[in-house]
Amino acid sequence: MDVSTLKALNAAKRDRRGAVLVVDLAAGTSQLVTEDQVSADALGEEIQARLLSGKSGTVEIDSRSLFLNVHTPPARIVVVGAVHISQALAPMAALAGFAVTIIDPRTAFATPERFAGIELCADWPDDVFATRPLDRYCAMVAVTHDPKIDDPGLVAALRAGCFYVGALGSRKTHAKRVERLTAAGLDGETIAGIRAPIGLDIGAATPAEIAVAILAEVIQSLRRRSIGLSSIPQEVSA
Repeated sequence: MDVSTLKALNAAKRDRRGAVLVVDLAAGTSQLVTEDQVSADALGEEIQARLLSGKSGTVEIDSRSLFLNVHTPPARIVVVGAVHISQALAPMAALAGFAVTIIDPRTAFATPERFAGIELCADWPDDVFATRPLDRYCAMVAVTHDPKIDDPGLVAALRAGCFYVGALGSRKTHAKRVERLTAAGLDGETIAGIRAPIGLDIGAATPAEIAVAILAEVIQSLRRRSIGLSSIPQEVSA
């Protein structure tokens, strides 16, 4: 790998962008392709599949033997709300390989005793995201039922282009949420990106079952997300 390619790879890692180092095994040459440079040809399709799976491997394309070395940032699940659902979701998500952060300004809920081994931020979402911004490799899960806490997290996630944005609540609750977010300046297409009711429809009834439904939907969104130029988040009006 030459110096310029190494610098480009380090820049992609710093910016939390997925990238694939394409190595021609016969020629010994390499090319770095970041997720916003994926083409529509056969190689582009293979790179997209590798970025979605996160797995490196060898492929034969146009009579060339290529090794695709995949570099993707660790996916994060940011949960707004230190509630019973979060207590079940956090350890399951960590077991599935996600970095998990729980945000809740209510210090009686966000305690190490309730979330052993999980990163806790007992602050308001706006304050957390001011120093730790969200990105395309983050999933946002809002479960407090309190608009003062949930809404700032949802707005930040939509503006950052998070691969998953979900919010707890009935359709009636979500209709009121849509009204608030519209008043805050978000357009209908952007708001439509929120998964509500949250989680896959598996008939979940208990907090643990709801957590399973949420995690399943997050994984589905991660593995089926858009890759390429169309995946770059557009500016959302304030």
